[in-house]
Amino acid sequence: RKKNPQVAIIGCGSLVHNALMAANELWHQGTSTLVINLHTIKPLDTEKILSLAQECGAIVTVEEHQIAGGMGSAVTEVLSANLPTPIEFIGVHDQFGQSGEPDELIEHYHMGVSHIKEAVSRVISRK
Repeated sequence: RKKNPQVAIIGCGSLVHNALMAANELWHQGTSTLVINLHTIKPLDTEKILSLAQECGAIVTVEEHQIAGGMGSAVTEVLSANLPTPIEFIGVHDQFGQSGEPDELIEHYHMGVSHIKEAVSRVISRK
């Protein structure tokens, strides 16, 4: 972990692995991130979310389902009420589910490592 992380990546489920891979690649490219596994949505760890927002100034949420009404929405509710922070969302963007191999679906719905890295770049530009 480098000092002064630029972005916190908050993940849940199996995509925490992709978040860690993206963070590792970003670290080698000079971008420092923090990654946490938000393993419960209820109760939501509001203290940790606010701490990450304060420390990093930007957040990317990573979840393997619909964004609307999901973990990213819960994180946004906490931030908007307490500490408005630039945020980007990795997950399914209001689309119907498809059938296929897991890796194909991750790429189809833009939840792969490259997509997380792109979201980090976008959110940093909004700080």
